[in-house]
Amino acid sequence: MEKEEKEKEEKEKEGKGFVVKDKRHFFQQEGERVSDEEEKGREPGADEARLKREERKGEAARKEETKEKREEGQRQEVPLPEVTFSNFVFSLTTQAIIQLGEIQDPESKKSLKNLPFAKQTIDLIGMLKEKTSGNLTKEEEVLIDSALYDLKMKYVKASG
Repeated sequence: MEKEEKEKEEKEKEGKGFVVKDKRHFFQQEGERVSDEEEKGREPGADEARLKREERKGEAARKEETKEKREEGQRQEVPLPEVTFSNFVFSLTTQAIIQLGEIQDPESKKSLKNLPFAKQTIDLIGMLKEKTSGNLTKEEEVLIDSALYDLKMKYVKASG
């Protein structure tokens, strides 16, 4: 008989289930646990200060997100030029002119003169001319020749 009663009790327990009650306290955004002792020992203005901190963090996050979206939008608005030999030479020429301090760096908005880098870029264009000799159209040949001549003159002027 005892065995039957135990089985009956076990069946009743299985059917009822149980309830879990979480008595921990959490900050909503930060996820930090606060014990009951800490909660009781808080100063009256502590919640207000915490809310203000959370507001400032949220504001900073929104500003950062807006800045990132703006930068992403700027990056997407500028269409990339077609990949051609002429555009490649123009790109290298522009890089050399920036390094010679003739125009401002588009990112830093400052004119920075770096003659060793400028010389290396000019030499790179010269090497490109050598390696592509006989494989260029007349327009490409004129472009690379004039770019090299202009850059070498600017380099002599900047280094003198």
